[in-house]
Amino acid sequence: MSELPAYPVGLRLEGRRVVVLGGGTVAGRRLPALIAAGAVVELISPQVTPTVEAMADGGEIRWERRRYRAGDLEGAWYALIATSDHEANLAASAEAETARVWAVRSDDAEAATAWTPATGRSDGVTVAVLTGRDPRRSAAVRDAVVEGLQDGSLVAPSHRSRTAGVALVGGGPGDPDLITVRGRRLLAAADVVIADRLGPRDLLDELPPHVRVIDAAKIPYGRAMAQQAINDALIEHARAGRAVVRLKGGDPYVFGRGMEEAQALAEAGVPVTVVPGISSAISVPALAGVPVTHRGVAHEFTVVSGHVAPEDERSLVDWSALARLHGTLVVLMGVERLAAIAAALLAHGRAADTPVAVIQEGTTANERRVDATLADIADRAREEGVRPPAVIVIGPVVDVGRSGGLLHGNGMAFDERSGAPANAPRAQPPPTNPMS
Repeated sequence: MSELPAYPVGLRLEGRRVVVLGGGTVAGRRLPALIAAGAVVELISPQVTPTVEAMADGGEIRWERRRYRAGDLEGAWYALIATSDHEANLAASAEAETARVWAVRSDDAEAATAWTPATGRSDGVTVAVLTGRDPRRSAAVRDAVVEGLQDGSLVAPSHRSRTAGVALVGGGPGDPDLITVRGRRLLAAADVVIADRLGPRDLLDELPPHVRVIDAAKIPYGRAMAQQAINDALIEHARAGRAVVRLKGGDPYVFGRGMEEAQALAEAGVPVTVVPGISSAISVPALAGVPVTHRGVAHEFTVVSGHVAPEDERSLVDWSALARLHGTLVVLMGVERLAAIAAALLAHGRAADTPVAVIQEGTTANERRVDATLADIADRAREEGVRPPAVIVIGPVVDVGRSGGLLHGNGMAFDERSGAPANAPRAQPPPTNPMS
């Protein structure tokens, strides 16, 4: 292969015919980008992977269930040659050369007339990297550039006019790595960040010095006017022409009053963007080794707020119905009323020996987990000094992870008999696919 560099170019494939030969894992990786580019994709292969078949069934591509034949590339603008038949690849490559169709070869890059760069996207920017013989380096450089654009460590001036407004961003359960890519990007571009106490605090340390960070709990307000004061602050800063991020813990619409703020902003004529976050209701149990559903154990999970006691007339939760369910019950904001919640479930028929796990400050360095049964969880939590924030998981799924010493939130596996760290299970590589 010549040492001369490849000439980079971006293909505009909307409405243009693209032929893909082979329906294996290579096709499965490349097809989504071709579909997103608006290409008219014709795939030719006697067999395909389930992922590729789903694209065909969904009408995103047209699938010819046969092998390659001479003439298949006629009228194509671009071809991806990725069959497991070397002779067919040679013939298709020769046809592409004759017909002047740019073609990628998955089995022999040196014989190809085009190479597929390692690509990534960030805020409307496509990053494409080619390093010739070293695809791993291409991917590493791409990842570094995209990550830098997303977290603000790589500054690339934009000449687009900025639109002031508010982004309601779900920061995830606490670990700063668990915020969404879009959320991190908006934080990096913010002028003002109004953060909740339960938002991921470490993210605030990454902000540039000029960003004004406001603790929502310290906004001046009168009695029972906390939410109104936050709404007013969001509107004030947005109307002043600033890009505002309202950073919340978990997801903005899961017990986060996100809709109240979105409605207030809409009524004030302030543009608002909602960025979902990873909810602690699912992520905290998962990282503590508790699946909220499990085959043969739980086919449902219910998330409820515990900030109002079951006997309180303001409660909107039907605790008698919850007690009759056989699935998983996840309670948020329930530590202070744990005794009343357990008593209500027991009174309405939930078994006293139902396993319960309380996970405090999940996904953070301070995470800890207390296990008990429904009958004694309140006493155990009090003895252990459990305090908010914590996620309470009630149901047989609590015992599923404990039986195998699964990974906990701090990345360590524990042996259930001795309590000592054990080696974490290693993921096995996927089987090779003969169709690729």
